[in-house]
Amino acid sequence: MRSLEARGVSVARGGRVILKRVSMEIRRSQVCVIAGPNGGGKSTLLRALCGIWPVTEGEVLLDGRRLTALPRKEIARRIGHVPQDSRLDFPFTVREVVASGRYPHRGRFAWESQADRRAIHEAMDICDLSHLADRLVNTLSGGERQRVSIARSLAVDPEFLLLDEPTASLDLEHSISVYGLCRKLAAAGRGVVLSTHDLNAALRFSDRAALICQGELVGQGPPTEVLTSSAIRSVFRVEAEPVDAGSGIRCLVFHSQEGI
Repeated sequence: MRSLEARGVSVARGGRVILKRVSMEIRRSQVCVIAGPNGGGKSTLLRALCGIWPVTEGEVLLDGRRLTALPRKEIARRIGHVPQDSRLDFPFTVREVVASGRYPHRGRFAWESQADRRAIHEAMDICDLSHLADRLVNTLSGGERQRVSIARSLAVDPEFLLLDEPTASLDLEHSISVYGLCRKLAAAGRGVVLSTHDLNAALRFSDRAALICQGELVGQGPPTEVLTSSAIRSVFRVEAEPVDAGSGIRCLVFHSQEGI
């Protein structure tokens, strides 16, 4: 089965070790959530998985081949990455920004092919942006810009999509839409990885969960086995009370350790 894998990966930046010997496998047709407190290493792990940041120990493998042995253009075609802080402050239209996601397939100055146009249209449609196609991105809200960033990455048609807190600036409707999109992409055969603080969404929408704290992987596996009350207490320093929300959906209600 095709997979994206970290084997004993450590990352050091500025003389500080941020990620410590992390091993995990992301398979196609699955949604994997990476959860953990701020500064725990989630963003660093995503950057290492797509080759943006080099690893100082271990290796990242794409279908069993070292990422460092693959051409950068091949990596860009096969692994999409949407960072938290996508800068979209320039006066390009939404369609132009989404279309830039096709560069790994056709080059910056080549004419758009029919396949390019289809991928651009589908990406905007999936992200509910078709009605904004001619708007300048620097006139959009933060949430709308985030959806443009996701659509640009989807236009690449990657095998694996890495999303760093993709719902952080979205309202409830579009947050649920993004999680639903992740499930749809997995059902179509892609591997989807997203970091999030929304543990209830992790329980509801993911196939696997990884819990990371202070740069170390402290648990991974089925979400209900990883995001337990004891693990959440240890990592987040809050109490998590499981409740049945109906329709077979399990939710967590959080309390401070002081009982507030």
